[in-house]
Amino acid sequence: MGSVKDLEVVKKPTKDATGVGRFHFSDRYSVFDWGAMPDHIEDKGAALCLMGAYCFERLERRSVNTHYKGLVTRDGKIVSFEELEQPTNVMEFNLVNVFKPKAYVEDGKLKYDYGMFTPNLKNYLIPLEIIYRNGLPEGSSIFKRLERGLITVEGLGLDHYPKLGERLSKPIFDVSTKLEEKDRYVTWEEAQKIASLADEEVEEVKALLLKVDEIITHVASKAGLENEDGKIELAFDPERRLMVVDVVGTLDECRFTYEGLQVSKEIARQFYRKTDWYRDVEEAKKRAEIEGVREWRKLCKSNPPKLDSALKIMISDMYMAAANELTKRKMFDVPSLAEVIEKYGDYVSITQGS
Repeated sequence: MGSVKDLEVVKKPTKDATGVGRFHFSDRYSVFDWGAMPDHIEDKGAALCLMGAYCFERLERRSVNTHYKGLVTRDGKIVSFEELEQPTNVMEFNLVNVFKPKAYVEDGKLKYDYGMFTPNLKNYLIPLEIIYRNGLPEGSSIFKRLERGLITVEGLGLDHYPKLGERLSKPIFDVSTKLEEKDRYVTWEEAQKIASLADEEVEEVKALLLKVDEIITHVASKAGLENEDGKIELAFDPERRLMVVDVVGTLDECRFTYEGLQVSKEIARQFYRKTDWYRDVEEAKKRAEIEGVREWRKLCKSNPPKLDSALKIMISDMYMAAANELTKRKMFDVPSLAEVIEKYGDYVSITQGS
């Protein structure tokens, strides 16, 4: 079970062959690496499943290798998105091996051993999240990392200090760990070492990231959305060819905006950033890093509150409306995305003014 989707193993992968897996997308949501939050967002799972399937099929049409096999109907048939007659929250895919790095403490610091990843390993999940940034909207981690001196303007490939809301002339490529207790941004040099990638494989990763970015940006634009940033996950198939895995193009994997307003999981993040719980999370993560503690959640002094009920309904409608308009099929009976976002804009104005 993951934070927002459950994995069903239909057939286990072997060293040299993929297996078969199914994602069961739930209505759970997660923010700030916490895991499942205390309430659910209605029909979020089905909306994510359909957006992801639609985008995978668009990638396949552009000769991008993915693990996607199809959607699973209620009577167990495997169909394409176009063949689907009613929403489903189950997606079938080719399953690779997942090798988790070994955690250990050295000099009071939590570290990870990635020694199992070698240049000859095949048929496995690459332990990285690969990120593109076309813009820098509110909530982008770039600003916090610049302020803390964790990255530099030059390191980002920029010739000036970026502004909030800025659209970039060319995308920034970023990378973080995937299988550690807390996602950690790393340099491309460190990422290459972690995953044991050859120089040409790093360049292939970046070229693939750019292609996925362009395809998702095109899909989003048809729904009036700006693709501000997003992440992909990659695996090597049994021939050690790159393959896009997990899910792509959804409101959880991407940060979209519509006329400046957020249309993504960022809405929930913004709500929680104003809570005492968020401050406790930040403090717990810092303590865990200093003390070399693996399970930082145990150091958190409080538990997350539930979402505001009115906001939760709006987020639910937003996921479903975005699925309708990204895929150009009205699979959910909700108002248009423009109407949902207008309502959310009114909510933001009222709550910010209070």
